[in-house]
Amino acid sequence: MRCITKHAVLYTEMITTGAIIHGGEERHLRYNQEEHPVAIQLGGSDPKDLAHCAKICEDYGYDEINLNVGCPSDRVQNGRFGACLMAEPQLVADCMAAMSDVVNIPTTVKTRIGIDDMDSYEHLYQFVDTVKQAGVKTFIIHARKAWLSGLSPKENREIPPLKYDVAYQIKKDFPDLEIIVNGGVTTLDQVDDHMQHLDGAMIGREAYHNPYFLAEVDNRFYDQNYDIPSRIEVAEEYCDYVKSQLEQDVYLGHMTRHILGLFHAQPKGKLWRRYLSENAYKKGAGHEVIEEALNLFR
Repeated sequence: MRCITKHAVLYTEMITTGAIIHGGEERHLRYNQEEHPVAIQLGGSDPKDLAHCAKICEDYGYDEINLNVGCPSDRVQNGRFGACLMAEPQLVADCMAAMSDVVNIPTTVKTRIGIDDMDSYEHLYQFVDTVKQAGVKTFIIHARKAWLSGLSPKENREIPPLKYDVAYQIKKDFPDLEIIVNGGVTTLDQVDDHMQHLDGAMIGREAYHNPYFLAEVDNRFYDQNYDIPSRIEVAEEYCDYVKSQLEQDVYLGHMTRHILGLFHAQPKGKLWRRYLSENAYKKGAGHEVIEEALNLFR
């Protein structure tokens, strides 16, 4: 992503407090300096553990700490974190207060608009109002409710209808807060539309499956005037990163899988995906696999 946009804020996957405390800090928290600005998303519900991990993350240099109050998976619910925390706004406030007390970087919340039958606007209003008392100034709202039973995490990202107007109303009712919308955003024109009502948009699946659509984001939203790199130039720059990681014994397939969508909807895009998929996993495969795949477009 940093080969495509220098300014969009990047978010990690959700990392649980238990993984950090018991699974090795370096393994879960290491990143490259080029990734700034980068926010880490934590999963947890124990204020003491979250404060401990927040301090560790700040020491690692992260620019923001985001608490996940939106993931609906069974495993997450069993750990009493994720979307089920929407039913416990005071606990979320306690968690946020504990983290903000020990760090100097922003602490933010990512949430849904509701869960199960707790999906009225009044409930969401109360949730935001309670959590903001802990000093939270930024809420990222996935504009779908979550069903904690009956739907898989994948289905929860697709089946509950998007209700952007709910996020818009939260901004009207809390104009002092930074409200960022998430869910279903696939074009920069849609981002423009949301920015007429809100402070930003978070893009998840489209940024992964079709990353190059963000190539214009710096010029369009961050007042830059860059020469936009071509897809080939992005891949060539990424190759330099791949070479450095291969020297550290990182498996090539773990890196090429993230660029399968670089030529999304382009002529020979399917050939690109197939070539990488068939060759990156072969024993001894190196960065040459990417170079050879790029020959499809040269």
